[in-house]
Amino acid sequence: MIFHSNTIRRFPVFNRLFLALTPFLFVGANWAEFLPQIQQIEINSELPVNWAPGEGIAWTADIVGDGQSSPVVWDDTVIVTSVNGEMKDKNVITCFSVTTGEKLWEKSLESSFKVKSSLYVSRAAPTPAADESGVFVFFESGDLIALDWKGNTRWERKLTTEFGEIKADFGLSGSLAQHGSSIFVLVENDGPSYLTAVNKDDGKTVWKADRSSRISWSSPVVMSLSGVPQVVVSSTGFVDGYDLKTGNVLWSIDGLAGNTVATPSKVDENSFIVGASPGRDGKDAGPAAESNLLVRVSSVDGRLQATIPWRAEKALASFSTPLAHQGLGYWINRTGVVQCVDLTDGSSVYSERLDESSWATPIATQGHVYSFGKDGVTTVFATGREFKKIASNRLWDPATVNADPGTAIKEESAEKRAAAANFSGSIQYGVAVAGDRFLVRTGNRLYAVGK
Repeated sequence: MIFHSNTIRRFPVFNRLFLALTPFLFVGANWAEFLPQIQQIEINSELPVNWAPGEGIAWTADIVGDGQSSPVVWDDTVIVTSVNGEMKDKNVITCFSVTTGEKLWEKSLESSFKVKSSLYVSRAAPTPAADESGVFVFFESGDLIALDWKGNTRWERKLTTEFGEIKADFGLSGSLAQHGSSIFVLVENDGPSYLTAVNKDDGKTVWKADRSSRISWSSPVVMSLSGVPQVVVSSTGFVDGYDLKTGNVLWSIDGLAGNTVATPSKVDENSFIVGASPGRDGKDAGPAAESNLLVRVSSVDGRLQATIPWRAEKALASFSTPLAHQGLGYWINRTGVVQCVDLTDGSSVYSERLDESSWATPIATQGHVYSFGKDGVTTVFATGREFKKIASNRLWDPATVNADPGTAIKEESAEKRAAAANFSGSIQYGVAVAGDRFLVRTGNRLYAVGK
């Protein structure tokens, strides 16, 4: 049975149940938060395999300002967030039509915590969440906002005012997670750090779990493990599972290193994989290599217990989250090497170099894995135990594409100017699936790839 988006739109409660129960992402379903595929949602869609500048691109649209969040899709609408101004003065939310690329509305709100815009610091990195009531957005300024589907503000909170100033040299990037009537916000920095559940209807705090101050850019994810729905956080040495209703810690694993960016990716009803990588200076290289692993959560005498059955010794993650798909795990490291791992025991299946390093997390279908390279080239290779490259697709012509606005930022220090070269220009930051199309965002542009 195929359910179309107009049927789902008419029955909001049915929509939540449908998306929670189906193991496939059908054409017309929604890509409503950060990386829904890491919750083991299979994609059943005829996505494109080949494209090039001017070929296989349905439309492009300009985005005001600059941003690094992934798009989210609800019915025929796609939402992207960005920041605008020298001091990241404005938080911008833009809604486009998936079908035509027409801008349906744009909301620009004053930032409550202004800092100088820098290529060295995240810019609108947290991905929003959406449901039938509207969209929920979070910015590194600490502004948490709910809007309806016409772009009207339903409620707004300023978390820096409530819980303390954010102190992070590279900003925040933890995306929103959601389950039922709550959204989950993770704030990790040198100031007050916490995970909080917020009621979608009125914006009030359901619970708040304080965490030790730490620097991390990973995102929380909701998954059911050993029959218990929970919020899982992998961050700077620890992986923790939180009770959805109370915020109590259900289990915890420590002794990790380098798990500061990747989000946990579900394998089956009891386990998930974790990605980690050394710092830019190679710090903690050994411990980070040992922190790419599988966590299994079991019920022992009525209590949840987490163990590590194996470690993938040759695998390293980077900006992208490892993907678990059909019994295999795919880790892509900083230099663009994909390490394929057998998820039963962590043994290496193959190691191959892709066209580019990947900042956006790969997406897998029944037959293909798509690795969206940093500088606009997407490598398509076959799923399975043998590496077979199928296509190499460039999204834009480097000689003609408009530079992202961040390119014009003047960094204050020599260190930042040197590091910023890696972040300037157009970058494939985030991807969503909308029926038989990919929606790919760079800092200032949104591309619809497909028919």
